[in-house]
Amino acid sequence: MPLRENPTARQVRLGAELRKLRELAGKAARESAGLLSTDQAKISHIESGRIGISEERIRRLAIFYSCDDEPLIEALCTIARESRGQGWWDEYRGVLAPGFLNIAELEHHAVSLRSVQTMSVPGVLQTEGYVRAIHSTYAAALPALELDARVEFRLRRRRILERDVPPPFLAVVHEAALRMRFGGRKIAKEQLEFLLLASERPTVTVRVIPFTCEEFIEATYPLMYARGVVPQLDTVQMDSPAGGIFVTAAAELNKYRNLIDVAERASLDVEKSRQLIHDIAREL
Repeated sequence: MPLRENPTARQVRLGAELRKLRELAGKAARESAGLLSTDQAKISHIESGRIGISEERIRRLAIFYSCDDEPLIEALCTIARESRGQGWWDEYRGVLAPGFLNIAELEHHAVSLRSVQTMSVPGVLQTEGYVRAIHSTYAAALPALELDARVEFRLRRRRILERDVPPPFLAVVHEAALRMRFGGRKIAKEQLEFLLLASERPTVTVRVIPFTCEEFIEATYPLMYARGVVPQLDTVQMDSPAGGIFVTAAAELNKYRNLIDVAERASLDVEKSRQLIHDIAREL
């Protein structure tokens, strides 16, 4: 079986969870290889996401590792059943960098989403003009076709909020982000009006951290916490100048959960947040 050159973040996560189970059980890779009648190198490739694994083998390894966490085992089997081409984001494979696709896949499979944004509106709540203005600013050298693909892709991510059963989405946005005029007054106003409209959805909660807040919220980069179907699959995604960062370590996840909790407590309630957004839009 050929190795995957670019495994998805979700495929890498499957392998990483299998490695954690093996290490918790105190088993060596060669022991797992012996159980599956394969070699140690293949176990390494499975645990790095570069080779797939069948559901039957996952269950055999779970028994070998004395893991009786059935929800986790079932979640890992679900990932194993998935293949490329099943998600709408796969249409952009080879057009956009893998990091873009990994974010869409993460959002699609999340049970709930929480985000903190200090400089811009959350991606799934952005308008076309706003998205284009942002990408044109830092990616002016992009070919027109790729710029169009990035804009279209970001708008399609919004579909998670339009599903029959959308995941609850909490967006904590700093007032600074609301006052940014990316693309000019007209585009900025359209964005704020759309944000107000989106906040009327029963599963979307928008709360604003006002300039008057006296707490320091340590969220330098855009931060999104995606809750998985089991706690072991929770993931934090952050944007940075070097690209998207995915955090999965339990201690780090706990730190970011606490950070979002602090940001939420520091924010205005829903009605006061809506009023502030309305007031800022009216000023434009």
